[in-house]
Amino acid sequence: MKLTPVTEGVWQGWLRWPGTDPFEDHTGPFFARYDADGTIACGFRPDAKNRNGGGNVHGGALLTFADFSLFMIASAVLPEFHGVTATLNAEFVGGARPGRLLTARGEVVKAGRSLIFVRGTIDDAGEAVMSFSGVIKKINKIRESGQQG
Repeated sequence: MKLTPVTEGVWQGWLRWPGTDPFEDHTGPFFARYDADGTIACGFRPDAKNRNGGGNVHGGALLTFADFSLFMIASAVLPEFHGVTATLNAEFVGGARPGRLLTARGEVVKAGRSLIFVRGTIDDAGEAVMSFSGVIKKINKIRESGQQG
């Protein structure tokens, strides 16, 4: 499945991963777009459902966005692959408020035969919110029957 263009609304011009991850869909939605230099930027506008008890964006919502971003950053430079998150590390360096556009950008540090190492940052209008790094384990695609193929 490929990213599909958003043709209407505030996300017009962005791309969307079509509803294949119910948890991400519930937490997000999350979007991506290619910058002029070919790198990918990911976007998320958290709303009230993403708040913690203090009124900021919940760390779990930010981690979910970072996990989505790992795969988008990797897919921008690698051929189509299937994988699972092996590790996800994060440092919360600032607060994020619901209703504001958060963006994530990063780079593939190394891509081997079975592991992809990615790092990035999430920011709010240029102010750092979180830095993250992770490892994606490449796997065979899992068919609907639950078997790998």
